[in-house]
Amino acid sequence: MRTKQNTVRRKAFVIFTLLVVMFVLHAFVTSNATMAERVFADTVTENVVIEINENNAETSYDVSATPKVGEEIANGLSNFFAFTGFKNATKGNIIMILVAFFFIFLAIKYEFEPMLLIPIGTGIIIGNIPFLQTYTFNLNDILNHLQELADQNVLQSNIQEAQALMVSLFNGENIKLELDEAITRFNEMFAAGSITLPQGMTEETALATINEAFNLNIQTGIYQKGSVLNYLYFGVRQGIYPPLIFLGIGAMTDFSSLISKPRLMILGAAAQLGVFLTFIGALYLGFDLKEAGAIGIIGGADGPTAIFLSSKMAPHLLGPIAIAAYSYMALVPLIQPPIMRLLTTKKERVIHMKPPRVVSKTEKICFPIVGLLLTTFISPSALPLLGMLFFGNLLKESGVTKRLANTASNALIDIVTILLGLTVGASTQADVFLTKESLLIFGLGALSFMIATAAGILGAKFMNLFLKEGDKINPLIGNAGVSAVPDSARVSQIEGQKYDPSNHLLMHAMAPNVSGVIGSAVAAGILMSYLML
Repeated sequence: MRTKQNTVRRKAFVIFTLLVVMFVLHAFVTSNATMAERVFADTVTENVVIEINENNAETSYDVSATPKVGEEIANGLSNFFAFTGFKNATKGNIIMILVAFFFIFLAIKYEFEPMLLIPIGTGIIIGNIPFLQTYTFNLNDILNHLQELADQNVLQSNIQEAQALMVSLFNGENIKLELDEAITRFNEMFAAGSITLPQGMTEETALATINEAFNLNIQTGIYQKGSVLNYLYFGVRQGIYPPLIFLGIGAMTDFSSLISKPRLMILGAAAQLGVFLTFIGALYLGFDLKEAGAIGIIGGADGPTAIFLSSKMAPHLLGPIAIAAYSYMALVPLIQPPIMRLLTTKKERVIHMKPPRVVSKTEKICFPIVGLLLTTFISPSALPLLGMLFFGNLLKESGVTKRLANTASNALIDIVTILLGLTVGASTQADVFLTKESLLIFGLGALSFMIATAAGILGAKFMNLFLKEGDKINPLIGNAGVSAVPDSARVSQIEGQKYDPSNHLLMHAMAPNVSGVIGSAVAAGILMSYLML
């Protein structure tokens, strides 16, 4: 035991020594560096003179003081700490990381949608790692950055004119790196006539120059152009991942229960009442038409559909809507049972339903073709989702494309789920996510989900008024009208067996469950058709 401890101590000492040596070497290497090197506010040398020669367009620097080695070491340590998450963490970052821990806890401890919540939770952590986002730079840094842009042919305006503009704006002072403030200052000076643009430079070009000059900030995660996460987030932003998810769902779903009892599709349609009532509620709370439509679809408990619709109608709300949708999908076992017990009687909970009839292979093959035509003729805007859903089911039921069906229902949907969950989670950065609108979305989403659950149960009770005694529907399967496949159907089974262990409702609940998937996609298409015009 002591030997192991000694080994650990030796390793720690070696690592610490290496860090010290690295800082010392860095100090010696950089001690003679020019003042064009990027420094922070507390390390800026005041004795810097900036000259722009209009004839040869050269920038010269007069440095009267050179930092000592000890100062460089101290500055290096200070800079190192300034970049750490301990220095830059905000309350919002901490809150979102705690939310991520909660999601991962639910996934591991209670197995609530682990394939979704673990990637989403990890993505939330990634998106909320605190980085240094705001710097203080001296004018030298901006001028040199402009020169780099000119060398790379990034900056369109003439470099001399751009440098002259920056000098006239800031006059050699140290400035805080915030683009909005720089543009405001430019507009004020330009309106007051205290600044004259160089010959040939328009106001539009000047603003573009300022924008490029301030492109020194570190952006992270999905919002950093050219980053890996930004490229992966493209699939969310452009609505690519949801149709692929629907392809996998179609390839792994058996529609036999729905085909044998098509009347149960009414329960899936009834559950969509939550979508449209929440749409009205969102309008009442001040959201515009497109935002309200994207929020309302949360009630369908269909994450891919919610992402698809919000990416088209309200991309700025995509993160909160997606997180809300997947959160309520994961919390199906907690949210639905109380509503089910509240709206049903003990007598209704023990209703035994007739076993579904045997469905032929021909019926299974014809269903996705007929279903595609009927649903997309009603709602053509939902074609990207419904087309892939029925295509995946056709791959499964045809019997001649087993490899494609297996790929779609296993490897492909798993890969897309990982990418979707991770990038959606990473989009919930604290400054974007922790807003009043996000809280309202979560509240409306919960309301939408509860209304959808209640509507499905009440729909079953209403149907029983017109059915014979032997054909009655157990209202407990009405909750499965929300499209959280197959969790809501499992809840029906679990609740039913609490009151009668011999009552097996799962095969019956799958009918409204898969019809809910179809219904939420149709509802999304209807909203898109009406609100996108």
